[in-house]
Amino acid sequence: MNKENDILKWFEGEISTEKMEQKYPDEDFSTLKKAGFYAKQIETPKIDAEKALEQFKTRSFHKKETKVVSLNTQLFLKIAAILVLIFGVSYFFFFSNTEVYRTEIAQTETLFLPDNSEVVLNAQSKLNYNKKEWQNNRTLKLNGEAFFKVTKGNKFTVLTNSGSIQVLGTQFNVKERERYFEVQCYEGSVSVTYQQNKTILLPGKSFRVLNGKVVSAKDFNNENPSWLAQETTFENVPLWQVINELEIQYNIKIEAKTVDVTKMFTGSFTHTNQNIALQSVTIPLKLSYKIQGDKVEFYDYETK
Repeated sequence: MNKENDILKWFEGEISTEKMEQKYPDEDFSTLKKAGFYAKQIETPKIDAEKALEQFKTRSFHKKETKVVSLNTQLFLKIAAILVLIFGVSYFFFFSNTEVYRTEIAQTETLFLPDNSEVVLNAQSKLNYNKKEWQNNRTLKLNGEAFFKVTKGNKFTVLTNSGSIQVLGTQFNVKERERYFEVQCYEGSVSVTYQQNKTILLPGKSFRVLNGKVVSAKDFNNENPSWLAQETTFENVPLWQVINELEIQYNIKIEAKTVDVTKMFTGSFTHTNQNIALQSVTIPLKLSYKIQGDKVEFYDYETK
C-alpha cells in the first residue's frame, strides 16, 4: 500500500515527480502525468485521482488481450475471384488492342484496315490484328478466306494455320480451310511461305496445298475472286472440298457416304439459289441428291 499512497500523494502534489521517479525508476509515469493534467481542469481532483490510480494499476498488472480474428477462407476466395474478374474485364476493355472480325455462314463482310487496305471476308471466316502496333507491324491472322487490296507501304503479312503470305502492296486472295490452303495473286507479287519453303507468285499464279501436299494449279486471268460476285469457282479440286463450301454458303449438312468424295471437280456454283447450286455440282459428276430440311444426301444414279 505504500506505493499506492505515494502515488495518491504525488497526484495531489504532496510528493514531487522527481522524487517519485527516483523512488520508483522502473515505473512509467507518462499515463499518470496526462491524467494529472486533465484532473486539474475539473473541480473534483480526488475522484480523478482515484480513476488515475485505477488506470495505473490496470496498466501495471494487466496485459492487453490480443484479439484473434478468424479468417473466413471461403469468403476470402470469393472476394479474390471477384477482384480477378474485375481486373480481367478492365484489362480487356481498356488495354486490349486486338481488333477481331468474324463472318457467319452465308455472310461476307468488307472492312478497311488502319492504312486503308481493304479486306473482304468470305463466309465463316475470322480475321484479327493489333491496331496499336499496326503502323509499324502490318500483320494479321486469318482463318477462312479473304480477298486483300493492300495499300503500298512496309511489309504486309497474313498468317494462317497452313502458311504465311507477305506483300508490300498488291491484291491477292487467301483461302485456308480444313485440309486446303490456296493463295492467288491478282496484282503485284506475293511471297508465300509453306513449311519453310518460299514461293513468289505473280499475277495469274496460284499456290495450292491439298491434304498437306503442294499440288499444281492452272493459271487464271480473272480480275477478282468469283466469290465476290456470289459464285464459288473450282478448278480440279476434290468433291469433299466442294461439299465443304456448299455447307458454308447455304447452312446445310451434306451426307455423301455412298459417293466417292475424292472425285475431282471443275466448275462453279451460285450463292443465291440452293437447288441450282446443288445441280451445278451433282450433274457434272453424274450424282443426284435429295433434301430433307437442312440435310442433303448425295448419291449415285444407280444406287437409288
